[in-house]
Amino acid sequence: MGLAYDRAGSGPPLVLIHGLGHRRQAWTAVLGLLTPQREVITVDMPGHGQSPPLETGGRHPVEVIAEQVAGLLSGLGIDRPHVAGNSLGGAVALGLGSAGYAASVTGLSPAGFPASRYEIPYARAVFTAYTVFGQVVRPLVPRLAGSARGRRLLYSAMVTRPGQVTPEQAQGDVAGFVAAGHAIRTVFAGPAPFSEPIPDGVPVTIAWGTADRVLPSRDADVARRRLPQARFVSLPGCGHVPMTDDPELVAKVLLEGSGG
Repeated sequence: MGLAYDRAGSGPPLVLIHGLGHRRQAWTAVLGLLTPQREVITVDMPGHGQSPPLETGGRHPVEVIAEQVAGLLSGLGIDRPHVAGNSLGGAVALGLGSAGYAASVTGLSPAGFPASRYEIPYARAVFTAYTVFGQVVRPLVPRLAGSARGRRLLYSAMVTRPGQVTPEQAQGDVAGFVAAGHAIRTVFAGPAPFSEPIPDGVPVTIAWGTADRVLPSRDADVARRRLPQARFVSLPGCGHVPMTDDPELVAKVLLEGSGG
């Protein structure tokens, strides 16, 4: 069984990779703004959504995930697409870029650029708490997802405008987060900063939400030092998962990052 994916739209191919604990439906809010100009491939990372479990064999998780995504693209006959990702997916996108698999790379709050030694333990605590919370409140999720106040509770650390998440997506996200528990633990068992060079001629865009509560926007300063060729964009008022906070702005960044 290979990675689960969806494919829609027309134009240059753009691969979208969700963040840790999420699923390919994370991009739903921006799809309609992208598909008139891009063929969009949304992927469930291993251990997430409908994809098979994440098995690293002791290797670095980002490397393993990038290889599996590259294998999917090869099987689909897609050569050097534009690639974008959020959080862990941003680190995977950068890994694909450094390995020569991407025509361009866009990272939305990409993992791998901690500005403090406390950041990874903090992020681990946040994701662990979300997993436990999801398990505890699971019987109440349909009710919580049905109100703006309930969605605010479910998404408190991840987004700034939870009222813009649909009830259906909220229910699916909670179930997906709980199901991704093994992958979350595996990723945090072997975190590593991103330090690989991106080949010349591969445009890189890094965008960060100013209200990111998981990977703070000061991480962008670290990314600037490691990726001096990159274009940096601020996402005002957006949280760690900005796609529902400001779909129009995120779609604009993705289109510009993948060739305008």
